[in-house]
Amino acid sequence: MPLLWLHKGIAAFSFTIVTNMKLDTSSFKTDIQAGLVVFLVALPLCLGIALASGAPLFAGVISGIIGGIVVGILSNSQLSVTGPAAGLTAIVLAAIGTLGSYQVFLAAVVLAGVLQILLSVAKAGTISNYFPSNVIEGMLTAIGIIIILKQLPHAIGYDVDNEGDFFFIENKTGHNTFSAIIDAINYTHLGAVVVTLVSLAILIAFNKVAFLKNLKAIPGALIAVIAGILLNEFFKSTGSNLAISQEHLVNLPVPKDINDFIGQFSLPDLTAFLRPDVWLVAVTIAIVASIETLLCVEASDKLDPLKRYSNTNIELFAQGTGNILSGLIGGLPMTSVIVRTSANINSGGRTKMATIAHGVLLLICVLTIPFILNKIPLACLAAILLMIGFKLASPSVFKHMWHTGLNQFIPFAITVAAVVFTDLLKGVGIGLVVSIFYILRSNLKLAYFMKKSDHHEGEKINIKLAQEVSFLNKAAIKQTLNDVAPKSQVTIDASDTFYIDYDVLQLIRDYVKTGAKERNITVQLVGFKDEYNLENSQVHVTAE
Repeated sequence: MPLLWLHKGIAAFSFTIVTNMKLDTSSFKTDIQAGLVVFLVALPLCLGIALASGAPLFAGVISGIIGGIVVGILSNSQLSVTGPAAGLTAIVLAAIGTLGSYQVFLAAVVLAGVLQILLSVAKAGTISNYFPSNVIEGMLTAIGIIIILKQLPHAIGYDVDNEGDFFFIENKTGHNTFSAIIDAINYTHLGAVVVTLVSLAILIAFNKVAFLKNLKAIPGALIAVIAGILLNEFFKSTGSNLAISQEHLVNLPVPKDINDFIGQFSLPDLTAFLRPDVWLVAVTIAIVASIETLLCVEASDKLDPLKRYSNTNIELFAQGTGNILSGLIGGLPMTSVIVRTSANINSGGRTKMATIAHGVLLLICVLTIPFILNKIPLACLAAILLMIGFKLASPSVFKHMWHTGLNQFIPFAITVAAVVFTDLLKGVGIGLVVSIFYILRSNLKLAYFMKKSDHHEGEKINIKLAQEVSFLNKAAIKQTLNDVAPKSQVTIDASDTFYIDYDVLQLIRDYVKTGAKERNITVQLVGFKDEYNLENSQVHVTAE
């Protein structure tokens, strides 16, 4: 019988996956345009994350292509974009060194993908429903701030730090985010500044000028990139000091021939599957990648203009499949990534076609025109990311969260600070702890509603219990009952409750039978369900 249930469960899950693979082409034109912008953003991030991870540069591109095409097709999320993730760079860098070779590491990536598929079958994706919205808002705002801070050095021509390094303490230089900006000022390249300003002007114009804003056939980001390339080519042809050298441009590997291209792929060491240290790395990658993915999917649903909800269990299946394929041909582990996802949404992406288009563009351009891509100034791409960062962390977000009240604003603000000054997972963890504290604090306050005046003998007190009363409310209710003055009349009303914890029920029983009698207090119970074993309209009056 259990095998039959398992078979039915797998069949139903497979049917859901196959159904989910149907593509919506209703927004094809805008999705292609958004996919182009995501491609421009993703290309340097794929390379930068690979470099920061100590992996071959092409490994990041492999991960981006599979994340776009394969995960894009299988995913239930219409807007999230998958690729190599900054949050995994430290894990990957350490794992490659510990395991001894990149091929052994690839075996761990394959196993991590298998574990993610098992998590999806176990419906582990539902934990995303328990991420508080103030923490998700804080995470998105923090990512916006980080993008701005991390791109400022690239915007002025200081490209020592890798693209995609979003940690507060930078892995390559040892600087923190702020000291890197200060240090970058000493290495300002005027040509990069000119390209950034021109690119920003174009992007702002496409957002503000009515004619350009309505010109939906051409994305502003593409015009900004073309302008950046042409400007730098002009600087080079005139021998100007403003010319930007290759180290400050996109640096995609260019194969000499077909054999050189094939040589960029790597195969996993299948004999490593039995090594305990490989399994340890696999479990680590699976857990961290799954959490980052669930956070991003939850965030993308919140940003979705159409307010759709994604099936996170299907997302884990898609991510696991992507990681298996990536590991089999030499790619990095992947997650759903907020930077690419926000670029997709801000550029008008409305269905998964945008995600798939970005993966297809990565594949085509890597195969055909890598030499042209290598002419793109990083300063130009920094301008695009600066605009994305500003939209995520605009002042209106802080204003909105402030108006929701301190119970929402404080966890939001602490999450923002924690993510900016640590990293994504640590910051969100800190934000969750603070948010849970405020949830519990509110829960304690909302356990009941009480009408009373100052405590004095002969007082009438009405205590109306909330819809749910948990064990966390026991201390507050106990203290309230202890504060009731002698000879008072107390009515405890449970008419609207759906659930009362056993410990709270026992507290009320003890109070009715013993505590109230000792202090000559009259107690009336109203609206208690039969299963609570407390008799309604039960009045206990003690003799003086």
